[in-house]
Amino acid sequence: MVENFKNKKVTIMGLGLNGGGLASAIFFAKEGAEVTVTDLRTREILSPTIEKLKDFSINYTLGEHLDDDFINADIVIKNPGVRRDSKYLKLAKRVETDISIFLSRVNSPIIAVTGSKGKSSTVSAIYSVLKDVYPDARLGGNITVSPLTFISDISEKTPVVLELSSWQLADIKSKKCLNPQICAITNIMNDHQNAYNSIYEYADDKAVIFENFPKDTILNYDDEFTKYFEKSLKNKPLYFSKTELPANIDGAFLSGNREGYIRINNITEKILPKELSIMGEHQRINLLLAGLILYRFGISSEIIKTGLSKFPGIPYRMELVKEKNSIKYYNDSAATIPEAVIAAINSFNTPLILITGGTDKELEFESVKDDFKKPRLIYLLKGTGTDKLIKVLDREKINYYGPYNSLEELIEILKKDLTPGDSVLFSPGATSFGMFNNEFHRGDQFKKIISSI
Repeated sequence: MVENFKNKKVTIMGLGLNGGGLASAIFFAKEGAEVTVTDLRTREILSPTIEKLKDFSINYTLGEHLDDDFINADIVIKNPGVRRDSKYLKLAKRVETDISIFLSRVNSPIIAVTGSKGKSSTVSAIYSVLKDVYPDARLGGNITVSPLTFISDISEKTPVVLELSSWQLADIKSKKCLNPQICAITNIMNDHQNAYNSIYEYADDKAVIFENFPKDTILNYDDEFTKYFEKSLKNKPLYFSKTELPANIDGAFLSGNREGYIRINNITEKILPKELSIMGEHQRINLLLAGLILYRFGISSEIIKTGLSKFPGIPYRMELVKEKNSIKYYNDSAATIPEAVIAAINSFNTPLILITGGTDKELEFESVKDDFKKPRLIYLLKGTGTDKLIKVLDREKINYYGPYNSLEELIEILKKDLTPGDSVLFSPGATSFGMFNNEFHRGDQFKKIISSI
């Protein structure tokens, strides 16, 4: 039975600027619910999103939260960024998310991907190839597209690719609403540890993706947490690896010349050519995983190989923004942990100018310190995470400039040090809060500044 939300009192907790709260508000307004939107940010800050809701009858509580908005609500829709221990959520009769509402409404085949890094590139590559075979395929989730935006456009045959964060998975834990046909975990890295008691607690939230035992679960053979996940699996998983898998292990792997292969039941097929449109060994691994998922979904190896070879990448992740005077500028603003910066640094064989730094979230730079010796120059943005990085750089006698109070100031100073053949990489390796709204806002600011050079 499809739940009827007509005349239900629905409170959207966290309108935000990236679409999740907006999609929920529109969905429930169209369903005939009495919608209240509450957000700690002001109307002025949220005005771009509020403008998109002008045609709907919606009540607003902005700049604060009121107990009555939660006590009187039949349903509270929680934004993933809201902490689960919020005192306001404890007042609610029922807490849902845009993901849980979507999953309770649809019977479409679901491909679900999570992990610390690489999930956005992986799902985008899957979708890029999938839509050539299934033009009605959809992509949503943590990639800033709420699946509620396309819930009325899909059928039981429409493939849906979902990128899911640890927050989104935690919010649906034990609801039994996620039943993917195929799921995958890209990797587990030291991320979001400012919000978890341990990395194992973080990994447990990621493991929600396979709690209902999908047909295929795919794990990273090279990741130390794979053995931890295997203990909870009922079925034998498939694996992907940067090197050839043992003969008794089914999955996908890279060969010595960096081509990608699938080997299942002793049948081997090539799915990833040596030449790709995007750079970086970490991106090659992401495409390998995408290829394995597509293959298990029934797409032929030839279609996969052709489609992945043309995949251009996605914004904010090693995105080539501009090339001028033989200098290339790359936007990797989605890099929010040091390991992501290192993966980006190691993608270059040209002289590299690194722009990095930001806000701390229990980041750890010690294990990656040697890679910070590789850039020709390092420019730092101010932030609490930068403060931790500086201690490592100073001890290792690695030169740097800054930290600077703004990206504009930094780039203005940086320009005088550029020479033809350089690559400029904006890869913060930390969160954006304080100086920017989020990683997308800081990426947009970088692109805006670079466009004027």
